Amino acid sequence: MIELDKVSRTFQVGDQQVLALREVSLSVAAGEYIAIMGPSGSGKSTLLNLLGLLDRPSGGRYHLDGRDVTDLNEAESARVRREKIGFVFQSFHLVPRLNAAANVALPMLLAGVAPAERKQRVTQLLAEVGLSERADHLPSQLSGGQLQRVAIARAMSMHPALLLADEPTGNLDRATGREVMGVLEALNLAGAALIVITHDQDIGARARRRISMLDGRVITDA
Repeated sequence: MIELDKVSRTFQVGDQQVLALREVSLSVAAGEYIAIMGPSGSGKSTLLNLLGLLDRPSGGRYHLDGRDVTDLNEAESARVRREKIGFVFQSFHLVPRLNAAANVALPMLLAGVAPAERKQRVTQLLAEVGLSERADHLPSQLSGGQLQRVAIARAMSMHPALLLADEPTGNLDRATGREVMGVLEALNLAGAALIVITHDQDIGARARRRISMLDGRVITDA
């Protein structure tokens, strides 16, 4: 599903160049469950941004589902993200003025999905994450765990083949974090490839494959 070939990413900071990724080569099969771990500054989030087409590499090539997506323009990148990739972030990134159902429906609205299909899919997704009774609640009326479950439902609204989660339990207590990981893992069992960025060793240990990074390089892949 994913093939990275010697991908590097360099940032210009003042008059210095910072090499955030150093010739990372990586293959990910459909349906895999991977934790990417490492200290701050190791390149984890940079790698996730490249995988999610939120950034592009300075060198190397990125193939997604057999297509070279390295040099896509922003419009093409946005289309691939919408069709193939779901994102779950530490800070939820829900729209405060929209209720849970409207937040989940937003990607489908932007993609032009018909209203009847949107409504049916939102109902199904909220049920899958255990929030059917919270559909009309605003983000300010939801707990941290509920907010993250709404974010997960939104991420799955376009049936992505790849789900990217950046510290998805970082703002949650341990018990709620385990519940959220259970939701993500159920989606993985249903067929979505799941890649989780985490500092938490317990969360990382749940994955079937663990990649450790340091100084922009993959140092272990087991």
